[in-house]
Parts: sequence; C-alpha cells; structure tokens
Amino acid sequence: MSQIRKLLLLLTFIFTLFTVGTVGYVVLEGASFLDGLYMTVITLASVGYREVVPLSTQGKIFTICLITLGVGTVSFTIFTIGGIVVEGRVRMILGRRHLERQIKALSNHYIVCGFGRMGRVLVQQLAREDVALVVIENREDKLQMLAATDYLYVAGDATTEDALEAANIRKAKGLITTVASDADNLFITLSARGMNPELFIMARAFDERSEGKLLLAGANRVVDPYRIGGMRLAHAILRPAVVEFVELATHRAHLELEMEELLVGAGSPLVGVALKESQVRTRFGLMIIAIKRTDGSMLFNPPSETVIKSGDVLITIGKTEDLKKLESLVGASPTTSV
Repeated sequence: MSQIRKLLLLLTFIFTLFTVGTVGYVVLEGASFLDGLYMTVITLASVGYREVVPLSTQGKIFTICLITLGVGTVSFTIFTIGGIVVEGRVRMILGRRHLERQIKALSNHYIVCGFGRMGRVLVQQLAREDVALVVIENREDKLQMLAATDYLYVAGDATTEDALEAANIRKAKGLITTVASDADNLFITLSARGMNPELFIMARAFDERSEGKLLLAGANRVVDPYRIGGMRLAHAILRPAVVEFVELATHRAHLELEMEELLVGAGSPLVGVALKESQVRTRFGLMIIAIKRTDGSMLFNPPSETVIKSGDVLITIGKTEDLKKLESLVGASPTTSV
C-alpha cells in the first residue's frame, strides 16, 4: 500500500473517531455538540484539560475506549505525515544532486535557455538526435514539465551567471537562447560569450532591430522565427514540391532519405582528392550538394573537379546506411548544426 493511500485511510478513521466521540458524549452525557467535540479533541490529543461535563460510569468506559482506539491512531497518523514530508524532501534533494552530478560530467553539450514553445520543440529535436543538452528555466509550470521528462535542466534565471555556471557553460559546445525577451536574450548572449569565448551562440530575436545588437553582443547566428515562418508559408504556396523535398530530406521520420553534414578529418583519405575521383556517388550512392570551406564560404553544387580539403564540411544527401559508410571514410563524426 502506498504512503498516500495509507494516510487517506488513517485520516478517514480519525474523522470517524471524532464523529463517534462527539455523538457519544452528546448521547451518553447529554453534552452539547460543541462540548462533545471539545471532549473528543482533548481525549484524543491527550492534553489533559478539564472535563466540561461530569462523566458517568458509561461515559468513563466510553472515554477509555476512545483513548484506546484513538490516541495511538492519531500519533501514528502524525508520524506518517512527517515521514511522507521528510521522504519527499530527501528524494527531492537526492534527485537534485544526482542531476547536478550528471550536468557536471557533461562536455561539448548544448545549453537551451527557455523551455517555451520554441525551446521545447528545439529540445525534442536535439534529444531525438542524441545531442547532449541542458535546459535552463525558471518558470514553475515549465519546471514541472521538465521534471516529468528525462532532460537535464537547471532551475534558475538564464540571465544570471550562477545559472549558466550550473549548466556547465565552460565545457559546453553551444548555447541557444529562446526566452521571450530580446533584452534577456541580449544579456544572456553577453554573459555566455564572456564566460566561454569559444562557445557557439544562437539567439532568438523578436524585433529586426535586435538582430544587429545580438550579433555585436557575441551571437554567431540570430534567428527571427516570425520571418522564417513567413518565408516557410510563402515557399509552401509558391514552391510546394521544393518544400516537400526539403522536408523529405531533413525530417528524421523519413529514414529512407536524409540530409547530413560530415566534417572531413585531417587523416581522411579523401583529403586532396577531387570529387570525381572520390567516387562518392558511385561507391555510396550519395550526392554532395554543397561544401562549406573552413573560411565560411559555401560551394553549392560543386563541380566534379573540386578538391576536398581537410576541415571541409560535406553536405550530403542519401540513405542512412550509405551516409554512415561515408562518415567512417571522412574520419569525423557528423557535425551538429542547430
């Protein structure tokens, strides 16, 4: 039997005792309802106050029975309530410490500031790709939602250095701030950049005028969800086939076709090899639709004479099993772009 169920049964029994005791004194001793309730309370509580009505032999026997049944039950109920409170507190403390140990053990993880609608979708997508992450949130309703999941999280204000420190920001790979205020996003970006100069920072902007400020504050990329949403709707109307193809290539539910970006390691046998000589298409059935160079430039639909260099990011499309074969050849794990 659970502690809560046991407590409910005990409280029901105590209520029954109070009812029986009150009615008993009213019937046996002719007491008023208030006097009968008073006699029952001081009897079950064992406080030893004076009796408000003289007890007959029947009343004394009734009181003895009430004490025998009730005092132990009341004491046990109080003990049970204390146990539930202490046990819950201890479980919460131990759970919090376990969570903190898990966060401290992380490295190259992502920090998501805010668990609103946008942050929640972002976290779900990253978790689906097995990306290590920590969420920072301070709203009680969102914290309750996080507590019901397996996500690592910090209960605190992301604009404070304490919360960022608790999320192990100095070992993090990136930070995404999605809180509902451009001012807060700006402050978080400034703090995060100062605490980890190598951090990749993506910030959400509500106002177009905030984009430049966020970039100056240290954000690597700024996202305007309203602009993206509007463009997405326009493309869905004007170029529905293109949108359908992109969804097919990027949505993980379609396992037969994926788009991936692969970082070419220094020891890869593909370094210094032209695309036509790499035989990526013939050997793996993959298409390299773009190459991102180390200087940030992007080669779309690169010609077959393009030479693969160390540090290049190959943006490829094809079947999952073929992408894994190419991944082992390039000598690096898939990069995680957010």
